Amino acid sequence: MLVSRELIPVHCGNIMILTMLKAKLHQAAITHAELHYEGSCAIDEELLEMLGILVNEQIQIYNLNNGNRFTTYAIPAPRGSKMISVNGAAALLASPNDRVIICAYAMFDAVEAKQFNPAIAMLDENNNIKSTKNIQQDFLCKEE
Repeated sequence: MLVSRELIPVHCGNIMILTMLKAKLHQAAITHAELHYEGSCAIDEELLEMLGILVNEQIQIYNLNNGNRFTTYAIPAPRGSKMISVNGAAALLASPNDRVIICAYAMFDAVEAKQFNPAIAMLDENNNIKSTKNIQQDFLCKEE
């Protein structure tokens, strides 16, 4: 059985480094698939900020409609657009209206890993936020 290198703990001296879930958009709906684009996944800038996903950060996308799983990086889509656009080769792995899970991961030592709670946003079919976990309250209460 092949094991993804990402799932194997890395040892740095006496410290074990673990790859843990940092942020997740659950059941996001793909709004665009742009094959003739340089690559990446455009995500509404508001969602990126809320979850703490940085521009150009590596993300994993899990397609709930067809089972495809792929790695790309996040770029900002217009703030408030609710856009989730898979671009380049990824456009062959997901189509508009597909529901996906988008995850970002971070590396922690064992002590940090036990204390860290990932930011999670559950979305509806229009990419509106249904519920959240571990999101700073001041972000959710911002005046528009």
